[in-house]
Amino acid sequence: MSLKTTGLDEKLQGYLVENFSAEDDFLRKLASDALIAGFPTIQISPEQTRFLQFLIKSINAKNIIEIGTLFGYSTIAMARALPENGKLISLELEPERAEFARQKVAEAGLSDKVEIVCSKALDFLVDFNPAEDLDFVFLDADKNNYYKYVKILESRLRVGGMITADNAFAFGFILDSAPERNPEDVKSIKSFNDFMNQHPNYLTTIAPVGDGLLMSLKLHNE
Repeated sequence: MSLKTTGLDEKLQGYLVENFSAEDDFLRKLASDALIAGFPTIQISPEQTRFLQFLIKSINAKNIIEIGTLFGYSTIAMARALPENGKLISLELEPERAEFARQKVAEAGLSDKVEIVCSKALDFLVDFNPAEDLDFVFLDADKNNYYKYVKILESRLRVGGMITADNAFAFGFILDSAPERNPEDVKSIKSFNDFMNQHPNYLTTIAPVGDGLLMSLKLHNE
């Protein structure tokens, strides 16, 4: 019996990454290439790759939208969990990152499943009208707009679908009243966590992997 979550020391973290990660040689090289290219290495953690794949497969997700491609690390990890007829649309604001991610998606043999769109997410989403309902949403971009993204996408997400968001622990500062890093982002993340946790249409929790992964399962429509 355990009354609280066991803290991850270096050994336990190593065990988790070594045994329960979907990071392979391709993804490791991708992260290395991105660093050499000068992109910020703020991608999801290795153990989050397997966790996202688990969630995608557990709800039989076929249609995914990701907001915040960065250099394609999470994009490729999630696309690998899709069925043959699956589709992932990933939105990235920065053209250089978007083009880099497209090249890596092609190298991974996933161009038939993945579309990288270079656009402001809100501009794209306003006119986004998918032929089929979305199954899975992954947010890892500008924290102050998470709420707006959900408000737009929730009518296009099926019941039984899932919204996930990285950095639910706000870089470790979620409980700090005066965070040392990105105070506005921390405030936005806290507000978004509260919004999803109180939303009557969703069952929400946070998995303590990486910097915290918020997960909201859609139970019904309004």
